[in-house]
Amino acid sequence: MWATNLKVLGVVLGTLALYTLIANKIPQVQSEVPRALTLGADVTPEQLVQAGEQVFTGIGGCTTCHGLGTRAPNLLTDEKGQGPIGARCGKRESGKDCKSYLHEALVQPGAFVVPGYEPIMPDMSRTLSPQQIWAVIAYLEAQGGTVTVTASDIPAATAGASPGNAGAPGIAGGSADPVAILRGAGCIGCHKLGAEGAPVGPDLTHVGGRLSAAGLREAILLPDAKVTKGFEKFAGIMPKTFGDQLTANQLEALIRFLAGRK
Repeated sequence: MWATNLKVLGVVLGTLALYTLIANKIPQVQSEVPRALTLGADVTPEQLVQAGEQVFTGIGGCTTCHGLGTRAPNLLTDEKGQGPIGARCGKRESGKDCKSYLHEALVQPGAFVVPGYEPIMPDMSRTLSPQQIWAVIAYLEAQGGTVTVTASDIPAATAGASPGNAGAPGIAGGSADPVAILRGAGCIGCHKLGAEGAPVGPDLTHVGGRLSAAGLREAILLPDAKVTKGFEKFAGIMPKTFGDQLTANQLEALIRFLAGRK
């Protein structure tokens, strides 16, 4: 009997060791949680610009569309001989100065669409806090212009807000409705879903027939890990911030929805 027990114990320990080894070899999907903005009444223009740059290049995901000059205007470099965004933002809409125009562009993007571009910009107030939005505005003003954002423009962060979102309501207001998430995250700006959306990235209409739930999770959290054949030229432009922006419930609801579209 004792010999049989030793064999069973050996099999159990061997199995545990094998799975431990496999688990340690699998790359871990981990998202860096962005630091909350703490902009006080004495914040300087330099501090605003620095904070805005972090949001613009990080959790905001702005470089995904605004660095190519194809789907959205270039913001940090020249655009059609008009200079970077800080040099031209005050000339976009009649009666709106640079600060007013940029704020509208971020929270009411459908109010004015630059000629020659599609209305694919999402409402950034769904994913960024007011502090983050005003910091981005200061950063954009600094690109060829003068920073006019001051501490008086920036509301205090919401009490009790999570460090990751700094008071932001989250994508689609935290809704677990997958279609609302796809729209709120701006996915429809690049992916078709039935008759809705744009054919820039892979079609999501029947994506569950191509990718498993695990493959969908990787595509959302690590978009550069695998590039769909035929879309190689767009490699690197899918936002890498959804691990920070989506709640666990939203991520799983989205994966279940997409996996079911066969």
